[in-house]
Amino acid sequence: MNIYDISKQAGVSIATVSRVLNGSPNVKPSTRRKVMEVIDRYGYTPNAFARGLGLDTMNSIGIICADSSDLYLAKAVYYIEGNLRKNGYNCILTCSGYEHGDKESALTLMINQRVDAVILAGSNYIETDTDRNLYIRNAAAQIPVFLLNADMDCPNVFCTMCDDFKATQEAAAALIDSGVTDILYLYNSHSYSGLRKLEGYQSACHMRNIAVSGELMQFYEGSREDIDGVCRFLCGLHEQGLSFHAVLASEDMLAAGAVKYAKLQGIDIPGDLAVIGYNNSLLTTCSDPEISSIDNHLETLCAQLVRTCISVLNGEDMPPKVIYSGELIQKGTTRLPVSGSQK
Repeated sequence: MNIYDISKQAGVSIATVSRVLNGSPNVKPSTRRKVMEVIDRYGYTPNAFARGLGLDTMNSIGIICADSSDLYLAKAVYYIEGNLRKNGYNCILTCSGYEHGDKESALTLMINQRVDAVILAGSNYIETDTDRNLYIRNAAAQIPVFLLNADMDCPNVFCTMCDDFKATQEAAAALIDSGVTDILYLYNSHSYSGLRKLEGYQSACHMRNIAVSGELMQFYEGSREDIDGVCRFLCGLHEQGLSFHAVLASEDMLAAGAVKYAKLQGIDIPGDLAVIGYNNSLLTTCSDPEISSIDNHLETLCAQLVRTCISVLNGEDMPPKVIYSGELIQKGTTRLPVSGSQK
Protein backbone atom coordinates (compact mmCIF):
# COMPACT_ATOMS: atom_id res chain seq x y z
CA MET A 1 0.00 0.00 0.00
CA ASN A 2 1.12 3.54 -0.72
CA ILE A 3 -0.48 6.96 -0.93
CA TYR A 4 -1.87 6.20 -4.39
CA ASP A 5 -3.72 3.21 -2.96
CA ILE A 6 -5.14 5.15 -0.03
CA SER A 7 -6.42 7.97 -2.26
CA LYS A 8 -7.78 5.46 -4.79
CA GLN A 9 -9.55 3.35 -2.16
CA ALA A 10 -11.09 6.45 -0.60
CA GLY A 11 -11.95 7.98 -3.96
CA VAL A 12 -10.20 11.27 -3.18
CA SER A 13 -7.05 13.08 -4.27
CA ILE A 14 -3.65 12.68 -2.62
CA ALA A 15 -3.91 16.31 -1.49
CA THR A 16 -7.19 15.50 0.28
CA VAL A 17 -5.55 12.58 2.12
CA SER A 18 -2.80 15.03 3.16
CA ARG A 19 -5.35 17.52 4.50
CA VAL A 20 -7.09 14.79 6.50
CA LEU A 21 -3.84 13.62 8.11
CA ASN A 22 -2.74 17.17 8.80
CA GLY A 23 -6.03 17.87 10.57
CA SER A 24 -7.05 20.58 8.10
CA PRO A 25 -10.52 22.00 8.76
CA ASN A 26 -11.10 22.34 5.02
CA VAL A 27 -12.35 18.77 4.63
CA LYS A 28 -15.95 17.63 4.74
CA PRO A 29 -16.68 15.35 7.73
CA SER A 30 -17.92 12.62 5.38
CA THR A 31 -14.71 12.79 3.36
CA ARG A 32 -12.60 12.70 6.51
CA ARG A 33 -14.44 9.60 7.74
CA LYS A 34 -14.00 7.89 4.38
CA VAL A 35 -10.23 8.47 4.35
CA MET A 36 -9.75 7.41 7.95
CA GLU A 37 -11.80 4.26 7.37
CA VAL A 38 -9.41 3.23 4.58
CA ILE A 39 -6.38 3.98 6.76
CA ASP A 40 -7.83 1.97 9.66
CA ARG A 41 -8.84 -0.89 7.39
CA TYR A 42 -5.26 -1.41 6.22
CA GLY A 43 -3.68 -0.79 9.59
CA TYR A 44 -1.88 2.42 8.67
CA THR A 45 -1.16 5.28 11.03
CA PRO A 46 -0.34 8.87 10.00
CA ASN A 47 3.36 8.21 10.61
CA ALA A 48 3.34 5.75 7.70
CA PHE A 49 2.63 8.71 5.44
CA ALA A 50 5.00 11.11 7.11
CA ARG A 51 7.48 11.56 4.29
CA GLY A 52 4.95 11.55 1.48
CA LEU A 53 2.41 13.89 3.02
CA GLY A 54 4.46 16.39 4.94
CA LEU A 55 3.89 15.05 8.47
CA ASP A 56 6.82 15.15 10.90
CA THR A 57 8.34 17.33 8.20
CA MET A 58 12.07 17.93 8.04
CA ASN A 59 11.48 21.18 6.11
CA SER A 60 13.95 19.90 3.52
CA ILE A 61 13.56 19.63 -0.23
CA GLY A 62 15.83 17.51 -2.41
CA ILE A 63 17.12 19.02 -5.65
CA ILE A 64 18.65 16.77 -8.27
CA CYS A 65 20.31 18.04 -11.43
CA ALA A 66 22.47 16.22 -13.93
CA ASP A 67 25.43 18.61 -14.04
CA SER A 68 25.93 21.68 -11.84
CA SER A 69 28.55 23.06 -14.25
CA ASP A 70 25.88 23.46 -16.94
CA LEU A 71 24.94 27.16 -17.14
CA TYR A 72 21.22 26.50 -17.43
CA LEU A 73 21.06 23.94 -14.63
CA ALA A 74 23.31 25.97 -12.32
CA LYS A 75 21.05 28.98 -12.74
CA ALA A 76 17.97 26.84 -12.16
CA VAL A 77 19.37 25.45 -8.91
CA TYR A 78 20.24 28.99 -7.81
CA TYR A 79 16.70 30.25 -8.38
CA ILE A 80 15.02 27.20 -6.84
CA GLU A 81 17.21 27.14 -3.73
CA GLY A 82 16.76 30.86 -3.17
CA ASN A 83 12.98 30.69 -3.40
CA LEU A 84 12.79 27.67 -1.11
CA ARG A 85 15.04 29.30 1.47
CA LYS A 86 12.83 32.39 1.51
CA ASN A 87 9.94 30.11 2.37
CA GLY A 88 11.71 28.39 5.26
CA TYR A 89 12.89 25.24 3.50
CA ASN A 90 16.39 23.80 3.49
CA CYS A 91 17.76 22.11 0.37
CA ILE A 92 19.84 19.04 -0.29
CA LEU A 93 21.51 19.04 -3.71
CA THR A 94 22.98 16.13 -5.62
CA CYS A 95 24.24 15.87 -9.20
CA SER A 96 23.24 12.64 -10.88
CA GLY A 97 24.97 12.78 -14.25
CA TYR A 98 23.11 11.71 -17.38
CA GLU A 99 23.23 7.91 -17.17
CA HIS A 100 19.91 6.25 -16.35
CA GLY A 101 21.25 4.11 -13.51
CA ASP A 102 22.93 7.09 -11.89
CA LYS A 103 19.74 9.14 -12.06
CA GLU A 104 17.75 6.35 -10.47
CA SER A 105 20.34 5.90 -7.71
CA ALA A 106 20.38 9.64 -6.99
CA LEU A 107 16.61 9.73 -6.59
CA THR A 108 16.63 6.70 -4.28
CA LEU A 109 19.38 8.25 -2.19
CA MET A 110 17.45 11.51 -1.92
CA ILE A 111 14.28 9.76 -0.71
CA ASN A 112 16.33 7.97 1.92
CA GLN A 113 17.38 11.40 3.23
CA ARG A 114 13.76 11.85 4.38
CA VAL A 115 13.18 14.99 2.34
CA ASP A 116 9.62 16.29 2.05
CA ALA A 117 9.73 16.47 -1.74
CA VAL A 118 12.14 16.10 -4.66
CA ILE A 119 12.74 18.53 -7.51
CA LEU A 120 14.25 17.13 -10.71
CA ALA A 121 15.84 20.06 -12.51
CA GLY A 122 16.10 19.54 -16.25
CA SER A 123 14.25 17.63 -18.93
CA ASN A 124 16.82 14.83 -19.19
CA TYR A 125 15.05 12.92 -16.40
CA ILE A 126 12.13 12.07 -18.70
CA GLU A 127 12.91 9.52 -21.41
CA THR A 128 10.93 8.49 -24.49
CA ASP A 129 10.86 4.89 -23.24
CA THR A 130 8.19 5.18 -20.54
CA ASP A 131 9.45 2.07 -18.76
CA ARG A 132 12.65 3.96 -17.98
CA ASN A 133 10.60 6.58 -16.14
CA LEU A 134 9.21 4.01 -13.71
CA TYR A 135 11.70 5.05 -11.02
CA ILE A 136 10.09 8.50 -10.94
CA ARG A 137 6.62 6.99 -10.69
CA ASN A 138 7.79 4.81 -7.80
CA ALA A 139 9.31 7.81 -6.04
CA ALA A 140 6.07 9.76 -6.45
CA ALA A 141 4.27 6.99 -4.58
CA GLN A 142 6.26 8.10 -1.53
CA ILE A 143 6.77 11.85 -1.84
CA PRO A 144 5.73 14.63 -4.25
CA VAL A 145 8.02 14.97 -7.26
CA PHE A 146 8.40 18.25 -9.16
CA LEU A 147 9.82 18.43 -12.69
CA LEU A 148 11.44 21.52 -14.15
CA ASN A 149 10.92 21.78 -17.91
CA ALA A 150 9.78 18.19 -18.37
CA ASP A 151 6.42 16.53 -18.80
CA MET A 152 5.11 13.36 -17.18
CA ASP A 153 1.54 12.23 -16.51
CA CYS A 154 1.62 10.61 -13.09
CA PRO A 155 -0.14 11.12 -9.75
CA ASN A 156 1.88 13.24 -7.32
CA VAL A 157 4.14 14.51 -10.13
CA PHE A 158 3.93 18.24 -10.91
CA CYS A 159 5.47 19.79 -14.04
CA THR A 160 6.51 23.39 -14.66
CA MET A 161 7.79 23.95 -18.17
CA CYS A 162 8.36 26.21 -21.14
CA ASP A 163 6.62 25.39 -24.42
CA ASP A 164 9.90 24.60 -26.19
CA PHE A 165 8.05 23.24 -29.23
CA LYS A 166 6.16 26.46 -29.90
CA ALA A 167 9.12 28.73 -29.13
CA THR A 168 11.40 26.90 -31.57
CA GLN A 169 8.63 26.63 -34.15
CA GLU A 170 8.06 30.40 -34.05
CA ALA A 171 11.78 31.17 -34.31
CA ALA A 172 12.22 28.85 -37.30
CA ALA A 173 9.10 30.27 -38.97
CA ALA A 174 10.43 33.81 -38.49
CA LEU A 175 13.69 32.85 -40.19
CA ILE A 176 11.82 31.26 -43.09
CA ASP A 177 9.55 34.28 -43.45
CA SER A 178 12.65 36.50 -43.65
CA GLY A 179 13.73 34.55 -46.75
CA VAL A 180 16.05 31.93 -45.24
CA THR A 181 15.00 28.42 -46.20
CA ASP A 182 18.23 26.50 -45.56
CA ILE A 183 18.24 26.61 -41.75
CA LEU A 184 20.70 24.33 -40.01
CA TYR A 185 19.14 22.99 -36.81
CA LEU A 186 21.95 22.19 -34.38
CA TYR A 187 21.22 20.23 -31.20
CA ASN A 188 23.06 18.13 -28.63
CA SER A 189 20.43 16.37 -26.52
CA HIS A 190 17.73 13.74 -26.94
CA SER A 191 16.06 14.84 -23.70
CA TYR A 192 12.35 15.65 -23.54
CA SER A 193 13.09 19.34 -24.11
CA GLY A 194 15.65 18.62 -26.82
CA LEU A 195 13.22 16.52 -28.83
CA ARG A 196 10.41 19.07 -28.44
CA LYS A 197 12.65 21.77 -29.86
CA LEU A 198 13.59 19.54 -32.79
CA GLU A 199 9.92 18.84 -33.46
CA GLY A 200 9.22 22.58 -33.38
CA TYR A 201 11.81 23.18 -36.08
CA GLN A 202 10.39 20.38 -38.21
CA SER A 203 6.86 21.69 -37.74
CA ALA A 204 7.83 25.17 -38.92
CA CYS A 205 9.36 23.71 -42.08
CA HIS A 206 6.20 21.70 -42.79
CA MET A 207 4.00 24.73 -42.14
CA ARG A 208 5.98 26.79 -44.65
CA ASN A 209 6.18 23.93 -47.20
CA ILE A 210 9.94 23.60 -46.76
CA ALA A 211 11.34 20.11 -47.22
CA VAL A 212 12.88 18.82 -43.99
CA SER A 213 16.39 17.76 -44.91
CA GLY A 214 18.24 15.27 -42.74
CA GLU A 215 21.50 17.05 -43.58
CA LEU A 216 20.17 20.24 -42.03
CA MET A 217 19.43 18.55 -38.70
CA GLN A 218 22.81 17.98 -37.10
CA PHE A 219 23.47 16.41 -33.70
CA TYR A 220 26.64 17.58 -31.97
CA GLU A 221 28.10 14.83 -29.77
CA GLY A 222 30.94 16.78 -28.21
CA SER A 223 31.30 18.32 -24.77
CA ARG A 224 28.70 20.81 -23.60
CA GLU A 225 31.53 23.23 -22.82
CA ASP A 226 33.54 22.89 -26.04
CA ILE A 227 32.61 25.95 -28.11
CA ASP A 228 35.74 25.43 -30.23
CA GLY A 229 34.55 21.87 -30.89
CA VAL A 230 31.23 23.22 -32.20
CA CYS A 231 33.15 25.60 -34.44
CA ARG A 232 35.23 22.73 -35.85
CA PHE A 233 32.09 20.65 -36.32
CA LEU A 234 30.48 23.38 -38.42
CA CYS A 235 33.68 23.93 -40.37
CA GLY A 236 33.60 20.22 -41.21
CA LEU A 237 30.03 20.51 -42.51
CA HIS A 238 31.10 23.54 -44.57
CA GLU A 239 34.01 21.62 -46.08
CA GLN A 240 31.63 18.78 -46.98
CA GLY A 241 29.65 21.26 -49.07
CA LEU A 242 26.62 21.71 -46.81
CA SER A 243 25.04 25.10 -47.46
CA PHE A 244 23.10 26.96 -44.77
CA HIS A 245 22.32 30.62 -44.14
CA ALA A 246 20.99 30.32 -40.60
CA VAL A 247 21.79 28.27 -37.52
CA LEU A 248 18.99 27.60 -35.08
CA ALA A 249 20.59 26.04 -32.00
CA SER A 250 19.01 24.18 -29.11
CA GLU A 251 21.17 26.04 -26.60
CA ASP A 252 23.38 29.12 -26.47
CA MET A 253 26.67 27.22 -26.32
CA LEU A 254 26.00 25.80 -29.77
CA ALA A 255 25.02 29.23 -31.05
CA ALA A 256 28.29 30.68 -29.70
CA GLY A 257 30.15 28.02 -31.67
CA ALA A 258 28.22 29.05 -34.78
CA VAL A 259 29.30 32.68 -34.34
CA LYS A 260 32.91 31.58 -33.95
CA TYR A 261 32.58 29.46 -37.10
CA ALA A 262 31.26 32.43 -39.08
CA LYS A 263 34.12 34.66 -37.97
CA LEU A 264 36.67 31.99 -38.87
CA GLN A 265 35.14 31.58 -42.33
CA GLY A 266 34.73 35.33 -42.90
CA ILE A 267 30.93 35.03 -43.09
CA ASP A 268 28.95 38.18 -42.35
CA ILE A 269 26.51 38.00 -39.42
CA PRO A 270 23.60 38.50 -39.76
CA GLY A 271 23.81 39.36 -43.47
CA ASP A 272 24.94 35.96 -44.72
CA LEU A 273 24.32 33.88 -41.60
CA ALA A 274 21.64 34.37 -38.94
CA VAL A 275 22.15 32.68 -35.58
CA ILE A 276 19.60 31.97 -32.86
CA GLY A 277 20.36 30.23 -29.58
CA TYR A 278 18.21 29.05 -26.71
CA ASN A 279 18.06 30.01 -23.00
CA ASN A 280 19.14 33.66 -23.39
CA SER A 281 22.05 32.96 -21.08
CA LEU A 282 25.15 34.98 -20.20
CA LEU A 283 26.86 33.51 -23.28
CA THR A 284 24.68 35.63 -25.55
CA THR A 285 26.19 38.86 -24.23
CA CYS A 286 29.76 37.52 -24.21
CA SER A 287 29.69 37.10 -27.99
CA ASP A 288 30.45 39.68 -30.66
CA PRO A 289 27.92 40.26 -32.05
CA GLU A 290 25.60 39.42 -29.19
CA ILE A 291 23.48 36.36 -29.93
CA SER A 292 19.74 36.40 -30.51
CA SER A 293 18.23 33.75 -28.28
CA ILE A 294 14.93 32.29 -27.09
CA ASP A 295 14.29 33.24 -23.49
CA ASN A 296 12.44 30.45 -21.68
CA HIS A 297 11.99 32.68 -18.61
CA LEU A 298 13.87 30.35 -16.29
CA GLU A 299 13.52 32.57 -13.23
CA THR A 300 9.73 32.64 -13.66
CA LEU A 301 9.62 28.87 -14.16
CA CYS A 302 11.58 28.25 -10.98
CA ALA A 303 9.48 30.65 -8.93
CA GLN A 304 6.30 28.93 -10.11
CA LEU A 305 7.74 25.49 -9.41
CA VAL A 306 8.50 26.49 -5.82
CA ARG A 307 5.01 27.98 -5.37
CA THR A 308 3.52 24.72 -6.57
CA CYS A 309 5.80 22.70 -4.29
CA ILE A 310 4.93 24.64 -1.16
CA SER A 311 1.20 24.60 -1.95
CA VAL A 312 1.24 20.83 -2.45
CA LEU A 313 3.09 20.31 0.82
CA ASN A 314 0.45 22.46 2.51
CA GLY A 315 -2.22 20.07 1.23
CA GLU A 316 -3.62 22.36 -1.45
CA ASP A 317 -4.88 21.12 -4.80
CA MET A 318 -2.55 22.32 -7.57
CA PRO A 319 -2.60 21.79 -11.34
CA PRO A 320 -0.27 18.99 -12.43
CA LYS A 321 1.16 21.14 -15.24
CA VAL A 322 2.00 24.82 -15.67
CA ILE A 323 3.28 25.84 -19.11
CA TYR A 324 4.87 29.17 -20.07
CA SER A 325 5.69 30.57 -23.51
CA GLY A 326 9.22 31.26 -24.70
CA GLU A 327 10.22 34.56 -26.27
CA LEU A 328 12.75 35.33 -29.00
CA ILE A 329 15.07 38.12 -27.86
CA GLN A 330 16.72 39.64 -30.91
CA LYS A 331 20.26 40.90 -30.60
CA GLY A 332 23.07 41.20 -33.12
CA THR A 333 22.84 37.87 -34.96
CA THR A 334 19.40 38.33 -36.56
CA ARG A 335 17.41 40.97 -38.40
CA LEU A 336 13.86 39.64 -38.27
CA PRO A 337 10.50 41.42 -38.39
CA VAL A 338 9.29 42.05 -34.84
CA SER A 339 6.10 40.20 -33.87
CA GLY A 340 4.18 39.81 -30.63
CA SER A 341 6.42 36.96 -29.49
CA GLN A 342 9.71 38.70 -30.29
CA LYS A 343 11.71 41.63 -29.01
